[in-house]
Amino acid sequence: MFRKSLRVQIIAIFVAIVFISLFIAFTISRLFSMREVAVDQPFLKIAEDAASLWRITAPEYRDRLPEILSHYHVQAGVVEERGKLPFSLSAEEASPLFDKGLKKPVFLNTKDGPIRFIGVPDIDGAGHSMILKVDFSRFLESILKIVLIGLISVLLVGILLILLTSRYLVEPVSRLTGAAREMAKGNLSYRLAHRRKDEIGTLMDSFNDMASELQNIDKIREDFVMNVSHEIQSPLTSIRGFTRAMRDGVIPAEQQKEHLDIIYEETLRLSRLSENLLRLASLDSEHHPFHPVTYRLDEQLRRVILVSEPLWTEKNLDVELNLHICSVTADRDLLEQVWQNLIANAIRYSDTNSLIEVSMDKSDQAVDIHIKNTGKGIPERDLSSIFERFYRVDKARTRSTGGNGLGLSIVKKIIELHHYKIAVKSEEGKETCFTVSIPL
Repeated sequence: MFRKSLRVQIIAIFVAIVFISLFIAFTISRLFSMREVAVDQPFLKIAEDAASLWRITAPEYRDRLPEILSHYHVQAGVVEERGKLPFSLSAEEASPLFDKGLKKPVFLNTKDGPIRFIGVPDIDGAGHSMILKVDFSRFLESILKIVLIGLISVLLVGILLILLTSRYLVEPVSRLTGAAREMAKGNLSYRLAHRRKDEIGTLMDSFNDMASELQNIDKIREDFVMNVSHEIQSPLTSIRGFTRAMRDGVIPAEQQKEHLDIIYEETLRLSRLSENLLRLASLDSEHHPFHPVTYRLDEQLRRVILVSEPLWTEKNLDVELNLHICSVTADRDLLEQVWQNLIANAIRYSDTNSLIEVSMDKSDQAVDIHIKNTGKGIPERDLSSIFERFYRVDKARTRSTGGNGLGLSIVKKIIELHHYKIAVKSEEGKETCFTVSIPL
């Protein structure tokens, strides 16, 4: 667990990067100090100053000059032309010093390395020349030590800072982990409070949004289970009560047919409920059969109206059709279920002796199907909820007419599956109109 800690990983990565940077920086510094620090002009300037110092010093004090220069890691020797050379220089190396016409200091060896030899010609006008041996090795070692100390200091300060800042980076991740564990225990109301505006804050906001969605889904699930239990329990209670009464002889024989009819209606109600639940479960899945074909939409609407004729004639309703020839590409069976549910609802909630209108508006881009009925209407407060499962505007009336609150939910799922749109307008106490928009 310690090695897998995000904080430890951040620190380890930082230390590795700093160590690699230190190694590269130190190597470059060392190479630079060996090759580039000893540039020409500073060396030549040292040689000129040393020669000037020798000239202005009284002859009796010149012997002390090498001792003074040694304090600065510089050794000096004065030679006559073609005389003995100091510092084990060869005649070939010193030959540039004795070239005729030479007036300025000249290097007597290569530029590589911290030790340089410089010759200054004719320092006194009497044929004497000066050779200087400049040793910068200690100076370069001091520079390298300073660089090394600086880099190590950067490393230590960086580690200290990353230890402090890593807490700021890792702490929200730990909070997210704790929140996820709370949700795993079933506490879907848990939320993360924060004031961050960075990516971590966005992640926390996303977590809170996810928790809210899960809480809503869980509430929907609980309501769904409760509604299903209630819908199943209600007809089962009736069936159980009537069958027990007939078994115990409480209901007279001449009244049993009436009660058997009630039992039969309740079984049909259970059958419709199970069919609708299975259909919704299938539509909710990603594997529901979908077979689009091209067919005449106006003919399908006329057929649905014709099939439902016993229902609207029973309430003495007039059905007015205003359709155009129109072909669409859709799943014929699913879309027929939409029209059956919408027209059945229109009939169920229409006033007796009223009118149902089924009309079509067609353009080049889409066709709109309007199904309008005259009746009690839907209160404005209920319009946004009518497509929810088991939702009823008038619960008592819906049960008495055989509805279970799933018809419009099925309609909504089928419309979404086709990527169509459905809208509803209603004026309470007057009329209701459902509109399905189908892009062409």
